[in-house]
Amino acid sequence: MEEYTREPCPWRIVDDSGGAFAMGAIAGGMFQAFKGFRNAPSGINKRLLGSVMAIKQRSPIIAGNFAVWGGLFSTIDCTCIHIRKKEDPWNSIISGSLTGGILAARSGVPAIISGAIVGGIILALIEGVGIMMTRLSAETFQPVPIDPSQLGPPPPIHQS
Repeated sequence: MEEYTREPCPWRIVDDSGGAFAMGAIAGGMFQAFKGFRNAPSGINKRLLGSVMAIKQRSPIIAGNFAVWGGLFSTIDCTCIHIRKKEDPWNSIISGSLTGGILAARSGVPAIISGAIVGGIILALIEGVGIMMTRLSAETFQPVPIDPSQLGPPPPIHQS
């Protein structure tokens, strides 16, 4: 299952890191806006100020964490593609598992194992849903067999 719309491997790392940073900035900004608004003292002005302050303080950190995850995932994915000499869903599953394990490495061996298992399962589910959607959409475009005996006579041709 090849994707022809993605960048080639060395540039994919930068592309995925930037996309993950943007996704983290947007999602983190929305989450922090809600959290800052909720945790601020009462009064609309104080709540709006608390929302803005939370966005300014925490969103860049969340975006950076997302970028690290995206860059590490893409680096491992490109390494798997280079080693295995093919691009298939197993590369993503392996990459998700190794990324989850590496990012949990500061917390010890049990965290590494559980992070790797969770990362592998999440990417396996994502890849499985992607394969299922591809197969379902491919069935939509299958040609319908037509029985010529049921077509009837061709329409008359009018010449002007």
